Amino acid sequence: MTSTQKDQHGARSQRSQEADKPHRRKGEKTYSCDECGKSFTHSGHLKIHQLIHSGVKAYSCDLCGKSFTRAADLKRHQVIHSGVKPYSCDECGKSFTQAGNLKTHQLIHSGVKAYSCDLCGKSFTEAGSLKTHQLIHSGVKAYSCDLCGKSFTGGGNLKTHQLIHSGFKPYSCELCGKSFTEAGSLKTHQLIHSGVKAYSCDLCGKSFTGGGSLKTHQLLHSGFKPYSCELCGKSFTQSGTLKKHQLLHSGVKAYSCDLCGKSFTEGGKLKMHQLIHSGFKPYSCELCGKSFTQSGTLKKHQLIHS
Repeated sequence: MTSTQKDQHGARSQRSQEADKPHRRKGEKTYSCDECGKSFTHSGHLKIHQLIHSGVKAYSCDLCGKSFTRAADLKRHQVIHSGVKPYSCDECGKSFTQAGNLKTHQLIHSGVKAYSCDLCGKSFTEAGSLKTHQLIHSGVKAYSCDLCGKSFTGGGNLKTHQLIHSGFKPYSCELCGKSFTEAGSLKTHQLIHSGVKAYSCDLCGKSFTGGGSLKTHQLLHSGFKPYSCELCGKSFTQSGTLKKHQLLHSGVKAYSCDLCGKSFTEGGKLKMHQLIHSGFKPYSCELCGKSFTQSGTLKKHQLIHS
């Protein structure tokens, strides 16, 4: 056999071997992770993914110390510290450091919520948001605060909570000066000044600035009071209301008036009391013209006329 014939035979043999291999269609994900079952089109992508399970995070940020499994992930993270947000939403103008985050955000405007919870029916724009939500139903709260012991389903919720202990409130209202730990809390607060109450109760017509406030209110109509006081048996619709009530039994009145020395169990009650000293009475009776510092006092007064 000549050298040319040998080369031709070798080429045919190689083509035959390739044909015998299982045919992989373009885009097919044949490489699967033994840990979580996630599949990939390339073996290299699988190897990169497996670093997540190894727990090895060799790339650290010099500015905040956060670590990553890949150099590319570190680079993406570092853009956050630069403050550069080149990707803007055409609908609302919100800007992002990455194109992927913009795409995720744009799903909100589309109204498409393709991921639904089998237990309660609540829908989400992202699979990740659904997974985070499902932790609520599991009852698992793996993230605990070292300062007060309060537990959370997600690490992000714990970080947000820890800002309360830090006392750091970088978001201030331009109208009243009240400060907040989160930008979202400031936005919710600013609705109070706008006077817009877009959420109304179908049963009594009372309106609220936020959907969460409406849901809390609707518990009153349901009559469901799952939080009971162990000392007196009184029940409440919310755990926060029970905690406030328990302060009455403790006898602790940590909020004192600088002008008259009167003490209160809650900061809110102290603020209402201080209105007396200010002389500011914004609530007036339409029938007799008498003014009051609080809307509740006006309502009680109006019963006289009825």
